[in-house]
Amino acid sequence: MFETVVLALDGSPESLAAAPYARELAGEHGAIRAVHVREILLGRGGGQPANVNEEEVVAGVRSTVAELKAAGADISLEVATAASGGPAQAIAEIARRSSADVIVVGTRGRGQVAGLLLGSVTQRLLHLAHCPVFAVPPGAVSAQAQAPATGAASGV
Repeated sequence: MFETVVLALDGSPESLAAAPYARELAGEHGAIRAVHVREILLGRGGGQPANVNEEEVVAGVRSTVAELKAAGADISLEVATAASGGPAQAIAEIARRSSADVIVVGTRGRGQVAGLLLGSVTQRLLHLAHCPVFAVPPGAVSAQAQAPATGAASGV
């Protein structure tokens, strides 16, 4: 297991689906550092949130973090701000500062052309991060999510 896991959350269902993987990778003794990056659009009037429902997104991210904490995870949340197109840089910097062993991120599964045109935080992280990037594809189900709550997975 890893000592420090950075979990990148943007509020999308795909990013939230990566949370069980971060929990698995951290194991019993590792810590999870959840990161949400608020993107802002810079203009004459200053910075405006790129996402019109940013407060709802942050509330959803905080809820996910609270659920993981209630389930026993050693988790903290950092909300950072970056100019539009800069979340990967901010996540990579937080991972570096935290001495992270791995970054966990959900992917949206866009095709190659859409990924090229729209860019991809995951793709940028692969080039910027000092540690491995664990990319969770859409529809993936972690072993933790598959295990019954009765303890059957542990042979009890």
